[in-house]
Amino acid sequence: MDLALWLITLLNGLSIGLLLFMLASGLTLIYSLMGVLNFAHAGFYMLGAYAAYAISGAIGFGAALVLAPLLIAATGALFERQVLRRIHHHGPMAQLLATFGLSYVIAEVVALAFGRSAVPYAAPAWLSGPLFTLAQPADGGLLLLWGAAGGLCAQAKAGVCLQFPALRAFGMGVSLVILAALALWMARSRAGLVIRAALTHPRTVQTLGHDVPRIFTATFAAGCALAALAGVIGGALRVTEPAMAQPVTAIVFAVIVIGGVGSIAGAFAVSIALGLLEAAAVASAYAIGDLKLSQLAAALPFVLLVLMLVLRPHGLFGEREA
Repeated sequence: MDLALWLITLLNGLSIGLLLFMLASGLTLIYSLMGVLNFAHAGFYMLGAYAAYAISGAIGFGAALVLAPLLIAATGALFERQVLRRIHHHGPMAQLLATFGLSYVIAEVVALAFGRSAVPYAAPAWLSGPLFTLAQPADGGLLLLWGAAGGLCAQAKAGVCLQFPALRAFGMGVSLVILAALALWMARSRAGLVIRAALTHPRTVQTLGHDVPRIFTATFAAGCALAALAGVIGGALRVTEPAMAQPVTAIVFAVIVIGGVGSIAGAFAVSIALGLLEAAAVASAYAIGDLKLSQLAAALPFVLLVLMLVLRPHGLFGEREA
């Protein structure tokens, strides 16, 4: 594989992995603190994409990037207060079934509001082109050319000339900023310390005067906001349609199971690994019999999931139950 193709494949894999981690971290945060496996998490991802489509059409993509996650966070907080809090005493199964039912409600509401076909949600003009082009002339060397650089590619007589989309780069930047802010908030801020304490000693935190139910609501809202933010970017990168949540549900649960349920570090490591694996498989020309590896790319995470459940059921970073 040419060096330029390797580099573009690496960047594509990192962009997929970072976006996947933003989505998986919200689910992991909710489970690690509340013990709720939120089956509607991908539904909030889809709501983020559709909210961004509606908002960006009215007042622009920049506003959608801020307002859509806030709107979905408020929706998640309302659901936690009015539904999950009321059935908490019935145990995890009741909460799981409630979120499972919510995922179908979200899908039907979206279909009724926007139809069952894909909507024309795309990146704004300032993010629609390539950020840079990697050119590798036939006689060797590597050139980094900003923008499309079609003319320079022709002048350089490039053997390979590959572009990296500006939207992918923007998504990587947003993911890194948000995730760094989340890590600092959890580690350094007073609210983050209270949340970490509530994870292991909720009664003690309640005794010290902190409102644990409100902490749960804020955590659920934050997880939904992360899912929605991933939807704002992912919806523009891929296709925004009512069925977009189904494959995301499967892959995000594969991430948290392989990484270890409740482990942020595990979710990060597995998200990056799966992003790189998907990008490498898609770019590969390797074939197994009549099947190309690129055709099997979508199944590879679930092959790893099965192997993990057989060999290490608690996941890479999860704690073994006593």
